[in-house]
Amino acid sequence: MRAGTFSIVARDPKTSEFGVSTATAAPCVGAFLPFALEGVGAIATQAWVNVNLGYQGLELMRTGLSVKHAIEALLDDDPGRSRRQVVGVDAKLVFGFTGEDCGDSKGHILGDGFAVAGNILANDEILTAMVGTYRKSKGELSHRLLVAVEAGQEAGGDRRGKLSAALLVASSKPKLYHNLRVDMSEDPVREMRRLFEKCERMQEEYGDDEDGEELRRKVSCVRR
Repeated sequence: MRAGTFSIVARDPKTSEFGVSTATAAPCVGAFLPFALEGVGAIATQAWVNVNLGYQGLELMRTGLSVKHAIEALLDDDPGRSRRQVVGVDAKLVFGFTGEDCGDSKGHILGDGFAVAGNILANDEILTAMVGTYRKSKGELSHRLLVAVEAGQEAGGDRRGKLSAALLVASSKPKLYHNLRVDMSEDPVREMRRLFEKCERMQEEYGDDEDGEELRRKVSCVRR
């Protein structure tokens, strides 16, 4: 599937959480783009999507490979490499790759503990807007990922329009708002904000489970 989109991956050094957030004009982006594994890292695979970069990338990282070595090894064996775009983060490094055939208005930016990427973008300011907003943001990783995507959408987003969005955080203390999906919407980023805030309120009602097991059972994809 071709998914022109914009995304961010990041880690929180204080909580050791890893997360991904994204928005696009393609449907159901949460089903194929974001990957995150507790204690390992996070990956966003986009453009002409190869989900194995996410699934297998995290598996290689779990064995001890860095995000850079894991994804580069998979790309080396990928005949569609020139059409792939992928960013990832582990406990120490960030990595980004944008193939030359991903379309115009494409690129990625690596930061301290995070990376943003996009293709088929409305303009060249979207990624810099996401970077600036993320760097200035505070609070939980999930909130920081959300405001970064909101900044990307406000700056122009996907050139083709908007349809779906997702947020995924891998945490030892999962929250209801750590796994959000908006699959079909006229304004998916705004809808994701509504879901996020609703789940925050529900989280307050549930309270925090010390070992996380109860919420692990409750947290699942929250769909529109």
